[in-house]
Amino acid sequence: MKAALCKQFGGPEVVVVEDIPEPEPGPGEVLIKVNAAALNFFDTLAIRDKYQFKPELPFSPGAEVAGVIEALGDGVTGFEPGMRVAASVKFNGCREKTLAGADGLIVIPDGVSDAVASGVRITYGTAIHGLKDRGKVSEGQSVAVLGASGGAGLAAVEVAKRMGARVIACASSPEKLALAREHGADEGVDYAGEDLKNRLKELTDGNGVDVVYDCVGGDYAEPAFRAIAWEGRYLVVGFAAGEIPKMPLNLALLKGADIAGVFWGAYAERFPEKNRANIEQVLAWCASGALAPHIHGVFPLEKIVEALQIIDNRQAQGKVVIAP
Repeated sequence: MKAALCKQFGGPEVVVVEDIPEPEPGPGEVLIKVNAAALNFFDTLAIRDKYQFKPELPFSPGAEVAGVIEALGDGVTGFEPGMRVAASVKFNGCREKTLAGADGLIVIPDGVSDAVASGVRITYGTAIHGLKDRGKVSEGQSVAVLGASGGAGLAAVEVAKRMGARVIACASSPEKLALAREHGADEGVDYAGEDLKNRLKELTDGNGVDVVYDCVGGDYAEPAFRAIAWEGRYLVVGFAAGEIPKMPLNLALLKGADIAGVFWGAYAERFPEKNRANIEQVLAWCASGALAPHIHGVFPLEKIVEALQIIDNRQAQGKVVIAP
């Protein structure tokens, strides 16, 4: 079978497509024929050996897959060959077949495509966990999303809107803000040309935003936090800008505000049933049409370098998906 392999660390250009032996499921595992594998920003870090998890070489990018069960390992119950499922595999998703633990499988509802199902677990799972469990967002509150047109940010825009929030999309161009508005954002701030802090304060009548969902970090973190409301919640999601910011903690004191980390992977491992309920809620929204995740593009396995470069160059609008 064919697989995209990172055999040495570097940029997207180091990833090659080669034939490898087909794996066999061990106890508690299933073998999935991969119809779609979603890429994330952390894939561009992992191939450079700059991600917090260090997969052994060689490995395949892609932590989220959707496909059809081909074989069951010993002890697997509740699933059968031929079932459409979505799975989180950490790595090794971008190959024709991959292994996944049966305990993390979720059956894909009718009406949800493989491309959509492959890309909701991490970005939308992070969004619903961050906004519901960590941000305690309630109907009518304001939510500012930094990096609102990327895969993670766009998911937060959509989930916050489903939760009844007033969503302020923050991005680096009018085109990116237009995409965020198409997916539910009520307002937009172009932080490449506008003062982020002042504009957020203006849009909230001087009160500040109730929740900041920050996928970007870097130079935008502090001005966004300075625009937070009394008892606001600042959600630390990621650092797409590349720099991990240092925050003056007196700001948290003066605003009675919380700084909350949103680490979806650890949450999913510690609270699998709560995470499953979150993902099933997202998939139910997709099946009903209440949620329509944006797919930037679907690429064949042979074009994985191009797909990774789109994410690496901050050009992705929505999810980038590989179809092995």
